[in-house]
Amino acid sequence: MNARKPTLRVSRPNARFQQWEALLHNRNKRQRAGEFIVQGVRPISLALERGWPIRAVLYDADRPLSRWGAQVIEGSGGERIAVAAQLLHQLSDQDDGSPELIAVAAVPDDQLSRIPMGPSFLGMAFDRPSLPGNIGTIIRSLDAIGGSGLIVTGHGADPYDPRAVRASTGSLFAVPVIRQPSHQPLVTWVREQRAAGIPLTIVGTDENGSDDIADVDLTGPVLLAIGNENAGLSAGWRDACDVVARIPIGGAASSLNAANAASIALYEAARQRGRA
Repeated sequence: MNARKPTLRVSRPNARFQQWEALLHNRNKRQRAGEFIVQGVRPISLALERGWPIRAVLYDADRPLSRWGAQVIEGSGGERIAVAAQLLHQLSDQDDGSPELIAVAAVPDDQLSRIPMGPSFLGMAFDRPSLPGNIGTIIRSLDAIGGSGLIVTGHGADPYDPRAVRASTGSLFAVPVIRQPSHQPLVTWVREQRAAGIPLTIVGTDENGSDDIADVDLTGPVLLAIGNENAGLSAGWRDACDVVARIPIGGAASSLNAANAASIALYEAARQRGRA
């Protein structure tokens, strides 16, 4: 089968293998290479469906390809690399055995223009996230309600960390995700949108917010802002917000997980828009 013809075979942990392994654990090397690892049937399938650039497909050198695997290799347009099973297992998150294949995908640029803007805009900013899994969960929630995109600001966890990619369950390939060094470029971008006639509102979330989230009008173009899991929103973000809203909670809980708070805020916006 043509799909089985590799351009390269890797049977030992050589320099090329070490580069792939670094993509799993080293953010700086992901950034320099402009690549990240994708695992799982749904994420890889969505990446192909959405036309995501795939630079390489690594597959088990000794395992017959399934129909899906052959279609991925044929349709990816990337380099085809046959890898020894034990090496493929080292690159995977599976406890037993090795996956059928793993994809190496390109990291897109971080231009804010990738996020679609319009009257129904509903985006989210995540300030200095600590946990990659929370990033992936928020991306998944944005995808579920048809959100416009996520902007990750400040120094924090990486959206292309394998834990974030896994938590997104493939939604990373359906929702634009942009990284920015701080809140400041985003504030400038919001001003530009307002100057262009889009009445974009920034709504922060905090347990000490001035208004309940259900009392804040989220029917217009809205950028929701979620703070760091421990420190909350930075002072710069608080100053940039038009309103800071709280999510009422009860019981013994002192606060909500950042991803849970983000999902509640997103679904409140969706509820208001459906009612409107």
